Amino acid sequence: MGQPVRDYLLTLCVTAAVTYLLTGPVRKFAIAVGAMPAIRARDVHREPTPRLGGIAMFGGLCAGLIVAAHLFNLQGVFELSNEPRALLSGAALIWLIGVLDDKFEIDALIKLGGQMIAAAVMVIQGLTILWLPIPGVGTVALTQWQGTLLTVALVVITINAVNFVDGLDGLAAGMVCIASAAFFLYAYRLWMGYGIEAASPATLFAAILMGMCLGFLPHNMHPARIFMGDSGSMLIGLVLAAGAISITGQVDPDLMQLFEGSERGATHAMLPVFIPLLLPLTIIAIPAADLVLAIVRRTWNGQSPFAADRGHLHHRLLEVGHSHSRAVLIMYFWSALIAFGTVGYSVHSASMWIVFVILAASAVGLVLLLMPRFTPRAPHWANRFVPPRYRHRAAEQAESPASSYGEKPPLVASGAQRGVAEAQMGEEDAERAPVAVGVSGVNGATAIGARSRFSDRRSIDSSR
Repeated sequence: MGQPVRDYLLTLCVTAAVTYLLTGPVRKFAIAVGAMPAIRARDVHREPTPRLGGIAMFGGLCAGLIVAAHLFNLQGVFELSNEPRALLSGAALIWLIGVLDDKFEIDALIKLGGQMIAAAVMVIQGLTILWLPIPGVGTVALTQWQGTLLTVALVVITINAVNFVDGLDGLAAGMVCIASAAFFLYAYRLWMGYGIEAASPATLFAAILMGMCLGFLPHNMHPARIFMGDSGSMLIGLVLAAGAISITGQVDPDLMQLFEGSERGATHAMLPVFIPLLLPLTIIAIPAADLVLAIVRRTWNGQSPFAADRGHLHHRLLEVGHSHSRAVLIMYFWSALIAFGTVGYSVHSASMWIVFVILAASAVGLVLLLMPRFTPRAPHWANRFVPPRYRHRAAEQAESPASSYGEKPPLVASGAQRGVAEAQMGEEDAERAPVAVGVSGVNGATAIGARSRFSDRRSIDSSR
């Protein structure tokens, strides 16, 4: 059992390393070709930032598949199944459409058609849903058309859910990484715990997806130096959907042998185990909910469902008063709670402590949502080891050089000192201040040179 884990870990590390190393050159390439759109009213960054981060993520995907194909314990995934080739074909198509959109801003309907074609390409090569376990009925075999339509719908919904949530630095990559980690644990348990070989492709897809996100996150955390763009968000959405489709429609429920008796009774007994299979979107429940709310909101206001706005969940967190970093961490928290809570319940459905832990964590999350301006302070002994914003001001003043030598601080500071102090205070306040609707930005990344230390108070002309 240890050998497959090491092989998956090696595949994950190679994928992450290739993605990380490629992101820097891709950023320079994006700047050279002008893949830096103007600041829009719904954006939360204030300087043009290059896109096309999906190019590096696609390179990591290819590297992960190549390495896995040459590892002894993972060769069987490629020999016994055509799903890795189907994933690569669909990923290449959706990635190409995303690259064109990042550079030329193609129409939303064209992107939707490309997503459906990419899903159809995977279906043609065998990556499709064959049956579904339905409570009260049993395992229902799907016809070719039913499986195709359900597969295409799942791929399109997952891609757009991830794309909709890609609005803050590091948000989409982090949430998908959390979801893929939970999905990896579940798929690996099916493969190694029950000996189901059909779960091995989904396990590989989850490991590669984690590597893609982990390799890109250092470049994309606030303040981001590069965005993944549609080429990256649609790509990781497709990979996540491919893993869910593989483990949902390819795993035979009879192989698990969890219940002796009728097929209907077996389906009832296996319902907790099949929760991640029946509802794969629970691991990205927040992006999916954001997608549904956005469609309802735009349709209610008489707008197109594809029209962009500033009403997403992460935008509302900023409007409430949360800082950029805290809004991202809150979204991480809820994603981890839903993903790992679902997987934990599927493993220990008979234990009530799972439910109590989920409820307690949900209460903590609600408290965090209602305290946007609360800044935790570290203990006095830890002031030297934490960032300045988390230190006690009294202790900070006591440790200043003027206090240690018994000197009095100057009553009148020079103009330059006052300017620096005001700029530092303004920067700290800007991190905590809420962002008004229609105002672009709290992101200080720059696409051309080094990041500016002070906030730019000049107005940004979107026509440039």
